[in-house]
Amino acid sequence: MIRRFLAALLVVTAAVASAQESSHPPGSEGRRPREEAFRMIDAYFVSNLQEGLGITDEQFVRLLPLVKRLQSDRRQHAQRRQRALHEIRRMLQSGEATESRIEELLREVKAVESEEPLALRRDREAIDAGLSPLQQAKFRIFELEVERKIRDLMMQMRGQGRPPGRARPRSGNEPSPRP
Repeated sequence: MIRRFLAALLVVTAAVASAQESSHPPGSEGRRPREEAFRMIDAYFVSNLQEGLGITDEQFVRLLPLVKRLQSDRRQHAQRRQRALHEIRRMLQSGEATESRIEELLREVKAVESEEPLALRRDREAIDAGLSPLQQAKFRIFELEVERKIRDLMMQMRGQGRPPGRARPRSGNEPSPRP
């Protein structure tokens, strides 16, 4: 579940980054597009957190830094993994791959893959400690809803990127269109 959320988050940020890069002239003082996308997702998450979980102002104040740490840890692990995989892909495609460098990059990917679940579990346990069981359940559902909204946004952005009159490419897992 977490990996799908991270994948969706990365795709959305990449799409937002691509769209924003064309809207900011070189040397502009705007935020980096990826940072802006993360900021927007965090703002949405935080702005809907209190109402979505039915928490008190006091709980919100205690919960906010813990939720931010969870989001930050997710992001950092996803970025580390993505950077290493991107470098592996680049090296393999360019023919520059060496056994030793690929081993080093794979160690980084595997380290992230083993560290991430522990860090996110620690973050969630800290969040759970300040919530009732009902609020903990609501938090998990809230995370799923945010993931769904990101996926929906991703689909909309993909749809806007196609030339007019062109159908969405099929994944191969979809039924054939009927005449």
